[in-house]
Amino acid sequence: MFVPRRPADAFSYSYLLGMYLGDGHILPIGGTYQLRITLDALYPGIIEDCCTYLRLSLPDARPNARWDKVHRRAWVDSGSKWWPDLFPQAGPGRKHERVIALEPWQQSVVDRFPWLFLRGLLHSDGCRSINRFTTRLPSGRVAEYAYPRWFFSNLSADIRGLFCRTCDAMGVRWTQSNPRNISVSHRASVALLDEFVGLKS
Repeated sequence: MFVPRRPADAFSYSYLLGMYLGDGHILPIGGTYQLRITLDALYPGIIEDCCTYLRLSLPDARPNARWDKVHRRAWVDSGSKWWPDLFPQAGPGRKHERVIALEPWQQSVVDRFPWLFLRGLLHSDGCRSINRFTTRLPSGRVAEYAYPRWFFSNLSADIRGLFCRTCDAMGVRWTQSNPRNISVSHRASVALLDEFVGLKS
């Protein structure tokens, strides 16, 4: 009887799942599969984390990080016949053009380690910025304000939905800025993401 492979470490896999849904894809190569996650080369710490969590999720996989010499990006690649078992969302076409839903066992992992899942999503498709604006007060004085906020940007409504539902479960307030962007600007919610996700590095 065939038994699908499951990740060796659920903690690491929750982060890796977020990374895969953000910027990962799986390609068949010969009799095996290659997982590739595309990352911003500006953040070597995230590239290192990706390799570490990948190795812990599937110990017999060997991640390899490569840097694009022309554009500011890097790739983490790893070959294994087990990647379709670990990421059943893999399939032909772009993620936003097909249904993306978690298997019950994957949702169980996210429920156990929701902050790691959000961290993976935000490290792949998110950013933290400072929003600055000016307004004229009734007194006539022009006041300038600045506040931090997080963005999560993904074309897939299903993946945005996974992000938003996990935020809801963790008490993180969000709003949809436009068709592809989710914004978190409520002070307490920003503080939660700062504490449990941390700044990119």
